[in-house]
Amino acid sequence: MQKTITIFGSAVPKAGDEQYEFAYQLGKKLAENNYAICNGGYAGIMEAVSKGAYDSGGMIYGITLDNWNSNPNDFITIEIRTKNLFERISKLIELGDAYIVLQGGTGTLLELAAVWELINKNLIKDKPVICHSDLWRQIVNLMNEQLKVENKRYDLIDKADSVDEIISILKNKLNSSHI
Repeated sequence: MQKTITIFGSAVPKAGDEQYEFAYQLGKKLAENNYAICNGGYAGIMEAVSKGAYDSGGMIYGITLDNWNSNPNDFITIEIRTKNLFERISKLIELGDAYIVLQGGTGTLLELAAVWELINKNLIKDKPVICHSDLWRQIVNLMNEQLKVENKRYDLIDKADSVDEIISILKNKLNSSHI
């Protein structure tokens, strides 16, 4: 059965921006490795990763909101509409067999924190969570220090610097688990 990778990231980057191009290459490589992708369905990183997967024949789930006046991007295969932000985040998490966190702001932070806490509290089974960018590296390192102090698991988040490293982590963790 095809695994679905949920990607979180900013709606701000545009074509030509470094993060947009990174997300495009990631989407392309995920599809080439037979992963379906899931994201918020709108602009920026969501569009870039969708376009990359679409250009490589991939399956793309776009989880959109009824109450936003934005049109979904043109590269999603299946749109799933939700009523509110928390339903949207829940659906993004539910559909993912793994999660990739790209550059983003407070919305992306909320998504990372939600999936991290759900795994940490055993409310969902362990699934790979991979962060890319110096921003997330710093945040994850700081949080891991606090988790150590609290005697909690601090090994839940992987950090990766390249698309190939992300794919390698996914293959290793998804192939060795029963997800």
